[in-house]
Amino acid sequence: MSTLAQEHQAINLSQGFPDFAMDPRLIDAVDQAMREGANQYTHMNGHPLLRERIAGKVGHLYGAGVDPQTEITVTPGATYAIYTSLTCILRPGDEVIVFEPAYDSYIPTIEVNGATAVRVPLQFPHYSIDWDLVKKAITPRTRMILLNTPHNPTGSVWTDADFRMLETLVEGTDILLMSDEVYEHITFDGYRHPSILKYPVLRARAFACFSFGKAYHCTGWKIGYCIAPPALTTEFRKVHQFNCFSTNTPAQLGLARYLENREAYESLPAFFQRKRDLFLGLMKDSPFRWLDSKGSYFVLGSYGHFSQEPDTDFAIRLTKEYGVAVIPVSVFYQDGKDDKVVRFCFAKEDKTLEEAARRLTSV
Repeated sequence: MSTLAQEHQAINLSQGFPDFAMDPRLIDAVDQAMREGANQYTHMNGHPLLRERIAGKVGHLYGAGVDPQTEITVTPGATYAIYTSLTCILRPGDEVIVFEPAYDSYIPTIEVNGATAVRVPLQFPHYSIDWDLVKKAITPRTRMILLNTPHNPTGSVWTDADFRMLETLVEGTDILLMSDEVYEHITFDGYRHPSILKYPVLRARAFACFSFGKAYHCTGWKIGYCIAPPALTTEFRKVHQFNCFSTNTPAQLGLARYLENREAYESLPAFFQRKRDLFLGLMKDSPFRWLDSKGSYFVLGSYGHFSQEPDTDFAIRLTKEYGVAVIPVSVFYQDGKDDKVVRFCFAKEDKTLEEAARRLTSV
């Protein structure tokens, strides 16, 4: 869709990246690190200062004591961390429970490792979890349950009750967990993300993956990290060592220094809620019906009440005829399930959202 947007000079509300500038203080911190000579390999597991600062942040946010030496690994992006988490533990014949719609890297990574994705649908239109379906999906071959909150593409979030249900389901099993939490700071309406790290029973069997790119508006830097208990981290690093070996050094040192500024991530809920509310306000005269977005920087618009076009055709038509690119949600399902909804990214400058809304109100 980004390619199609370029072809038709459309506003790109499809791909999930901001079009506004990041904090110049972070740019300065990385520039300073380079000028100080931090341009060679740093430690395979991540720059020591950055791992210490991550541990401090986790303790501050989630009350979890994390050992920066044995439980934190810095990676070239969160998708890499997810790939490595799956690759280090999956064996041919294993099964992984995945909630759909799902971020597009999950199932290919499961399959390339010879495992099988067992797909459990989230319940439209709220995209909540039917825990009876999850329970029925568990078999003796279930190696892992993969979760994502706040959720891409729907903006739904897990509640404390969801995490407690998961605790009950995995009790007495060897099932591992992979928790994709790249939008941890982007939550709305007073909701605060309860990381899997807050739940000792779950944390003991979980890989938790995070993104600096999403937090600090620098998705092109591709810097993330994985937190896991020591035994799982040991396996993670066996793959990491022979894949990328080490992650960008000056960016790590710059981020480590920038993490002293807690306000930078604590202000994100209000910052993105304003973006969400601005966009929805601008779109109030459009024909779309909006589904509830409690987190991430996406909101879904339903159009089935005024068009029965397949969502892929509808998204292409919006791009070509109205000059706004969006993502059809059916592409996040292996079977192409089409509920007549498309995904909008509102992590954009106000003027971008204003012009997109002007074009879309005539749909």
